[in-house]
Amino acid sequence: MAKKRVQTKAKRPQIVDGEIPVVGAREPCPCGSGRRYKACHGRAAAHAVTELVQRPFEGLPGECDWVALRELVPAATVELPLKGGLPEGVPSVTLATVLPMAWPALRRDDGSVLLGLQNDTASGDISRDLADTLQQALTAQPGTPVQGRRAPADGPRLQDLLDPEGAFEPVVHPGFEFWVPDAENATPEVAASLERANAAAIPTVKLTGVDAAYWCETPDKNHLRWVMPHPEEQLLDALARLHAAGRSSLGEGTRLVGSFRAHGLTVPVWDLPSGVGAEDVEKPAAEFAERLAAALATDAPLTPDERRARGGLTNRQVTLS
Repeated sequence: MAKKRVQTKAKRPQIVDGEIPVVGAREPCPCGSGRRYKACHGRAAAHAVTELVQRPFEGLPGECDWVALRELVPAATVELPLKGGLPEGVPSVTLATVLPMAWPALRRDDGSVLLGLQNDTASGDISRDLADTLQQALTAQPGTPVQGRRAPADGPRLQDLLDPEGAFEPVVHPGFEFWVPDAENATPEVAASLERANAAAIPTVKLTGVDAAYWCETPDKNHLRWVMPHPEEQLLDALARLHAAGRSSLGEGTRLVGSFRAHGLTVPVWDLPSGVGAEDVEKPAAEFAERLAAALATDAPLTPDERRARGGLTNRQVTLS
């Protein structure tokens, strides 16, 4: 039999200022507890990384539009104002729904920054992941993309970096020409990539008369998807009141068919006839907003018909995130 290796007891590492360094999950925790890292301080670290933030965009100007651009809109951009202004050498910071090659961010040749919104994130807090990517992009070399990474659990969030008084005004584009400064003179490879992306984009228009409502066109029918800031239970009650009273449509041939749940907000969805365009639902949407405000202000118990309407709406609810 082989000799048993003499076991020596390693010195416990000295922890400075209470900081616990990250080690392998099965290694002894550096705090000296005698337990493995994953069962000691690693548990708290993993929880900090993976804990899901239900409303990652809460507190930002335009929270409902953030949700729409993250989940519903193919091609859109928004200028982002930073706290304290833009750093030297960065003429602008622009949020984009998606970037070429699904890059998390891009520092252009002129120093401007494009931040991609529709990307997988490493933690349960999209706001913290995006803030980390933005910070990397602000210091990246011009002309280079920025790769995503696991953001520090105590790193800043978008709410810490963006100007809370700044406007959030999405510009919806028919295609992805905003990827390149001069799309008409793009290389054949870039032109082919743009053509493929544009072909897959669903035509989308942001309504002007109400907040965070987006019309889109599909082959069989059109839709209106409207991100609303109201508490979910209160909103579903209000929608059920209107639905039971036959007042939930946006005009002849339109129908409230259900809702999405995305990033802590509710997104009612209407089916529209294929001939109904965005401009056709501007007035009906504004009128519906008035009916909804009145229904939201009502706190009477739901009637049996309203409860049945609410059950139907709840059964057709889909969670996106």
